[in-house]
Amino acid sequence: MLLSTIGLWALNLTVSRYILTHGFQPLAFSSTRYGLAAAIFVGLTLALERSLRLSRRDLGIAGAAAAVVYVNQIAFVYCLERTTASVLGILLGATPIFAGLLGIAARIERPPSRFWLGALMSFAGVALVALGSGGELSGDLGGVLLGVITAATWAAYSLLVVPLMRRHSATHVSAVVLGLASVPITLTAIPQLRDQDWDLGGTVWLLFAFAVLGPLVVTNELWFRALDRIGAARATLAANLQPFVAAAIAVVLLSETLSPVQLAGGGLIAIGILAARRRRGPAAPGE
Repeated sequence: MLLSTIGLWALNLTVSRYILTHGFQPLAFSSTRYGLAAAIFVGLTLALERSLRLSRRDLGIAGAAAAVVYVNQIAFVYCLERTTASVLGILLGATPIFAGLLGIAARIERPPSRFWLGALMSFAGVALVALGSGGELSGDLGGVLLGVITAATWAAYSLLVVPLMRRHSATHVSAVVLGLASVPITLTAIPQLRDQDWDLGGTVWLLFAFAVLGPLVVTNELWFRALDRIGAARATLAANLQPFVAAAIAVVLLSETLSPVQLAGGGLIAIGILAARRRRGPAAPGE
């Protein structure tokens, strides 16, 4: 289940890049995709739990998470429009570092000194990826900046949903957060939705169905079942494979290329994550 989740998340970058370069406008794609995914989660939650109710406190957290998802999706689609899926895959490798920095800002944890070494190495890796994209604040480099925002906001979202997951099912949380996020995404997308040519061909619509059902719906269930069976520590460590797998898939399926400087940047990001990771003892029996 864990490897399937990583594979679906990684393949999503290549699929979304293909869709965006074959007729789908960025915001039209994001709003339609998230609207359908939200409708599926709402239907599942009502069928299984008969309610979407959250406490006032949890609703406030869900609203904050939805706002972060909104920024994340805007950055995600425009990053893929301006740069390659392989570059975004590498940049998403910095997500654990952003999660650690946000945890420090929120006073959730006090990392050891090696965390700062890992953070510096990872950000140096991001700088190399940006340097390898051309050195101008347009085109690929603009996409790199959007990719950094995508990684940072995904880390913020991951931290925000932790308290919600302690009190509600993953399906329930996804229904509320995606439902709330889809509203501003759709409002922002209205101009593109009006101009969108919906005659995109069977291949694009088949890949669109995958982008909705695979990376957004199926992985939600697989990921949390995997966490329950093998524990968060082992699952998160394995999830670090995703950036490498995403870049490899994009290179193979889209014939994308990575410069030696960008590959070196990806290596630095990976080494930084390993350097920053806390040493953990053996997993508890419950894991």
